[in-house]
Amino acid sequence: MKTPFLFLAFVVPLYIVDQITKWWCVLHFNVRKESGYVNEKGEIIYWWFNADGNTKVDVLEGHFWLPRVHNQGVAWGLGNGSAWAPIVFLIIPIVALFVIRILWIKGFFKLKPARYAAPLLLAGVLGNLTDRLTQGFFLEHLKGESFWTRLSEGYVVDFLAVKIPIIDYNFPVFNVADSCVSVAATLLLLTAVFEKKLAAMQGIQLDH
Repeated sequence: MKTPFLFLAFVVPLYIVDQITKWWCVLHFNVRKESGYVNEKGEIIYWWFNADGNTKVDVLEGHFWLPRVHNQGVAWGLGNGSAWAPIVFLIIPIVALFVIRILWIKGFFKLKPARYAAPLLLAGVLGNLTDRLTQGFFLEHLKGESFWTRLSEGYVVDFLAVKIPIIDYNFPVFNVADSCVSVAATLLLLTAVFEKKLAAMQGIQLDH
């Protein structure tokens, strides 16, 4: 599969699905109310409700549901709610886009699993970066605030919640873009583990 088609076939549809599903979540859960809780900084925690007064849509009751979660950090909520997270995690994906491009040119993704990982990474990074750049501007309670305030309030829309039944563990809420990055990471790991076999199968001479 040629490079332009490979990227178009993966990046464009995955990016569109990611954004459509996130906007469904934002528009569906559009009522902001105080939760009655405060965080460690003493700030009021808000929850998002739909028109029926629910904070989630059950897909598979007790195991899979759809809430609206704002994440200004990264996986497992690292940095979420901190002053530095919106800036740091806005810069990192922009840098990541350039790094992916450089690594592609240098042949880092020449083995097949890694070759498919690249567009998945790109779709995931672009999906969450779009959220961070835009979502803060659509928050009603920030109307009238400055451009930089609204930009700094940008967040990633997470809405897929899963409970792992065997160990009774609530997996951190995620989205389609996160899934793309996770699958890409798995493909890169497989590439690293089976590098020599994959190279032999493809007739590629490794540089090391």
